[in-house]
Amino acid sequence: MNDLVDDVSGERLMAHCAGFARYEKLSGTAPELASLREVEAALVKAGFRTEMLMHDAYISLPGKAAVVVAGSPLQAITHSFSQASPEGGLSARLVDVGAGTDADFARLASELRGAIVLVDGIASPAVAARAARVGAAGQLHVSPHEHLHEMCISPVWGSPSTETLGNLPQTVACTISLADGTALRRQMPDTVTLHASVDTGWRKTPILQADLDGPDPDGPFILFSGHHDTWFYGVMDNGSANATMLETARVLAGRRADWKRGLRLCFWSGHSHGRYSGSSWYVDTHWAELERRCAVHVNVDSTGGIGATVMTETAVPAELTALGADAVRAETGETLLGKRPNRNSDMSFWGVGIPSMFGSMSHQPPAAVAMRNPLGWWWHTPHDTLDKVDEANLVRDTRIFVRAIWRLLTDAVLPLDFSAHARALTDELRRIEALLGARLSLDPILAAAAALELAATRATSDAALMALSRALVPADYTSGDRFAHDPALPMSPWPVLDLIRALAAAPEGDLARFALVGAQRARNRLTHMLQEALRTVPQP
Repeated sequence: MNDLVDDVSGERLMAHCAGFARYEKLSGTAPELASLREVEAALVKAGFRTEMLMHDAYISLPGKAAVVVAGSPLQAITHSFSQASPEGGLSARLVDVGAGTDADFARLASELRGAIVLVDGIASPAVAARAARVGAAGQLHVSPHEHLHEMCISPVWGSPSTETLGNLPQTVACTISLADGTALRRQMPDTVTLHASVDTGWRKTPILQADLDGPDPDGPFILFSGHHDTWFYGVMDNGSANATMLETARVLAGRRADWKRGLRLCFWSGHSHGRYSGSSWYVDTHWAELERRCAVHVNVDSTGGIGATVMTETAVPAELTALGADAVRAETGETLLGKRPNRNSDMSFWGVGIPSMFGSMSHQPPAAVAMRNPLGWWWHTPHDTLDKVDEANLVRDTRIFVRAIWRLLTDAVLPLDFSAHARALTDELRRIEALLGARLSLDPILAAAAALELAATRATSDAALMALSRALVPADYTSGDRFAHDPALPMSPWPVLDLIRALAAAPEGDLARFALVGAQRARNRLTHMLQEALRTVPQP
């Protein structure tokens, strides 16, 4: 494989990045499409069959913003899916909620209706959801430093449906710098005024799909995806990742004769300004094909940043940890930690039952992470320009993707380890069991997980492994509906276990008895899901 990864060209990668540096790629705009057409031309040259899919997406582009305190304006930005302020701005009481956790909002709930909440940290969907629940009118975020980071604060995954439309943010949202936030806290005026202009509505947005078939044009394929839309020029986020996609595609296409499976690339719009509207639309409209043919989803985001020396944090599910760890170790000598994927990075495919890995590959060292910027202080700011990409780091990251995807394309059997998946579930169950005490026996789920760990070794074909994926991945990463998209909010491992976790945390008395009702049903549900997975495995 070394000769394969040695074909990765730093010169080509940086040339792609320089091309992306020419365009500000807001979702659904002409520059985004023009840039994507250049990507398409490169893929056609590499031998791929391409299609530009245009679809309606609910997109929110922030405009001008200001925060006025005692008649003096502060530099500020607003955010995707913020409410626009009324004419003259939104003036209201200011209430400091600190970090803005659930506990912070609960503690001050009686004071928050109609108020502007002052919150530490980068704007997020979780804080927007909490602010909406208590009836706040606005939210004012204090950046952890001098840089103001553009964000999408919608907790709705993808374009909203009639069922989720009411979950869109209900507040006017702005962000100010740490210095201005510190001064504001010292002064703590009775009221502040937020000004926010936001262009939110339906737009035509593009998805570029590129295919190179394996031996069977209708057989399994590996999906390699990344978003193309950006904040400002977004040369690292996500131009460098798009360069990684193009160079990986070129290198792998040169050895197509060795492939056992096909390769599909998708470049999304609506990641930054539509809360993954592109990938979620793609799942909704290609569900049957994805369910039948897509074996694994590999996502890439923000590769090759300057100073990005931490190589142990990229996200991999249990069944793909060995594959990811092998690729990282081969290039860096470091040991992947096996970090569980979060709900981000266009991970719209879990409901279908498709294992999804990676996303951002390299990260900033701990001091930068402490400032909540694992991808660099320039992330989501106008400073994300060509000088933030390090050629050597970009080559290193791209070589890791080449290694991992090469094995997904060429291994005789897909490198999916569902015995490891079962062991991870057992570990989680044991943690919960220790907290439950005698309140509820988890023996039925533990027995099913143990049986799965043994049975998974008999899944020795792509078909058998994909059948296991369809049964197990939705249980691990969704609330259970394979056809809907859960909110863009943190979720526990195996979310069905949350009702059992609630029982473990409930105080003695009626609340524990109520919690037991739901916990018993959750135990039955997960046990049944595991038994259904076992039925997909060939019998000994």
